[in-house]
Amino acid sequence: MAANARWTFGRVLLLVGRLALAAIFLAAAYGKLSPLTAKQWTISSLKITPASLNLSMTFFAMQISSYQMFPDWSVSPIAHTLPWIEIALGIFLLTGLALRYVGVIATVFFAAFWALIIRSYALHLGINCGCFGPNEKLTGWRVVEDGGFFALGLVVTIGAFILHRRNRVAVSALPQPELPAR
Repeated sequence: MAANARWTFGRVLLLVGRLALAAIFLAAAYGKLSPLTAKQWTISSLKITPASLNLSMTFFAMQISSYQMFPDWSVSPIAHTLPWIEIALGIFLLTGLALRYVGVIATVFFAAFWALIIRSYALHLGINCGCFGPNEKLTGWRVVEDGGFFALGLVVTIGAFILHRRNRVAVSALPQPELPAR
C-alpha cells in the first residue's frame, strides 16, 4: 500500500509541475503579445488587437536585439514565432499530450533561456529581459528564477519518462487473452 500511495503522490506532483510549466509558458507568451498600454488593468485592457500585436512584436524584437547575440536578419522571425511556440508548449503541457516529448522541448527551451540570461547578466548588459513582457530588468533574481524554471522542466521531463515506463510495465503485466489456435 505504501508503494501505491507513493506512486499516486508522484503522479500528483507531476500534474502540479506540468500545470506550473504550462502557466509559465502561457504567461510568458501573453506578456510578449499583450498590448503595451499605460492604462490601469481592466478586462478590456487584456484584448489583443492586430495593431497592438504589431506594436508588441516590434517591441519584443527590440528586446531580443538588445541581447547582442542574434544577427539582425533573425531578430524579427524569432520575435514573431517564439510567443506562438510558447503558447503551443503551454497547451500541450496543459493537456498532457506527448508529455515526454513536450517535456524535452520545454527543458531545452528553458536551458537556452537560462544560458542566454546568464550570459547577458555576466556581460552586465543593462537590458530588459523580455521574458514575461516589457519592463523586466535583467537582475540576479531573473537568473535564479530561470534556473528554477529549467529545474522544474527537467523534473517534469524525468517524471514523464518514469510515468511512461511504469505504465508500459503495468500494461505488459496484465493477463493477455489467449488467441484461438488455427
